[in-house]
Amino acid sequence: MGKRDVETGIGGTFYHYTPPPPPIYPPPREPYLSWLVPLIFVVDIALFVLTMYENNCPATLVDDPDHQCLFREHLGRFSFEPLNKNPLLGPSTATLQRMGGLRLEMVIQDGEWWRLFSCLWLHAGAIHLIANMISLLFMGIRVEEEFGFWRIGPLYVLSGLGGSLMSCLHVLHKQRVGIVSVGASGALFGLLGAMLSELITNWTIYANKCSAITSLIVVIALNLAVGLIPGVDNSAHIGGFVTGFLLGFVLLMRPQFGYVKSKYLPPGYKQKSRHKFYQYFFLLLALIALIVLYAYGFIELFKSMETRNQNSFRLLE
Repeated sequence: MGKRDVETGIGGTFYHYTPPPPPIYPPPREPYLSWLVPLIFVVDIALFVLTMYENNCPATLVDDPDHQCLFREHLGRFSFEPLNKNPLLGPSTATLQRMGGLRLEMVIQDGEWWRLFSCLWLHAGAIHLIANMISLLFMGIRVEEEFGFWRIGPLYVLSGLGGSLMSCLHVLHKQRVGIVSVGASGALFGLLGAMLSELITNWTIYANKCSAITSLIVVIALNLAVGLIPGVDNSAHIGGFVTGFLLGFVLLMRPQFGYVKSKYLPPGYKQKSRHKFYQYFFLLLALIALIVLYAYGFIELFKSMETRNQNSFRLLE
């Protein structure tokens, strides 16, 4: 058997050589600058300043020498309520209600359904605001940079709505009156829930799967544990988390690992399907669950409103 010339292929045994397919060079992902989350940050702070202006603690406590506004000498009209009225360094409950805080009686009796949304932009105090804004910037900017504002905006608002509904149902079940709920916590827990479902539905594109899901579960557990503190509305946290978890399957689904658009594929390549079957399966289940849960929440509130109207009619008779 003679030797085969490498360049000419003459001599020796002939071997069929198949050249490797040309490499694929899809265009790099364009960087996205987050602007919605910073805008929410600015709006929440501005509304807190406006709330403190409307609260005007020195004017409301002028006839109460036993209670002094906190930092009145430095903040004046913007000073905080006494700690026995608001330990979070903020306005009074009456001011929060006037600014759009969520109160079940006003939703059912007065038909002020807009409070289910307005409460998301208000905060009970400076401590409450700072804690939520740190969480918003820490989670929200990264998620918006990954998925864009068209997905994060609806996710944030709808998760907040889920938290508000859960809060109302909790108050309705416990038959507690006079409770005013405010804060972006329901929407923020929705972001946490969506991050978990995004990890599940986009499982194939993650390299360190176990470490990613473990760290995320620890963060979620710690945040839910904070909701056990007296005075914190954990029902809104749970409602927002569940809603965000389901929305993540719908809004944050990404192409499977190895998917490349057909226009970037050279001839001879077989294109992978954009999504896997289980991604569509989770999306369908999540959509059904969301419709059922939202419908249940609104139906329960409408039933309460009808019961209240019937009782009022009987009293008038």
